[in-house]
Amino acid sequence: MAMDREDELLLAELLRGQRWGALATASADGPLASMVAFVAEPGCSGILLHLSRLAAHTRNLRADPRASLVIGAPDGGEGDPQTLARVTLSGAVEVVEPDAADYATARARYLERLPGAEPRFGFGDFGLFRLRPREARYVGGFGRAWTLGPASLARLCSVGA
Repeated sequence: MAMDREDELLLAELLRGQRWGALATASADGPLASMVAFVAEPGCSGILLHLSRLAAHTRNLRADPRASLVIGAPDGGEGDPQTLARVTLSGAVEVVEPDAADYATARARYLERLPGAEPRFGFGDFGLFRLRPREARYVGGFGRAWTLGPASLARLCSVGA
């Protein structure tokens, strides 16, 4: 069954409209989930994260770059929260080094969406990272769930833009 237009728009809104998600990483002690700010790159080819190297989740990523980012629709406190749209992006996280060819573009995109982060770019312990989604699991509510690869995610990330 193909995703309907309503779910396509909900998914695109989650990816482009939200700024806060739960980053799941793995350590020797087990899983860790941390709330992080994020910015989707065009076509959701990458999800930019600006993280402190002092944080446990960043240490985990340096040891094992596999991660998931869960993005959910806001809960207004009414109705059944199981009906809220959400997406889990799974893939590997890479460092975007300051001398990389795309660093300036990635930094500008991040700050365009999250201008309050500007001072942290001057902190020595913060760095720019990119989650490269290999799979997205979208749930639009009860009985409405799809698993998407990078090509489908890229197409749906741009719906309604």
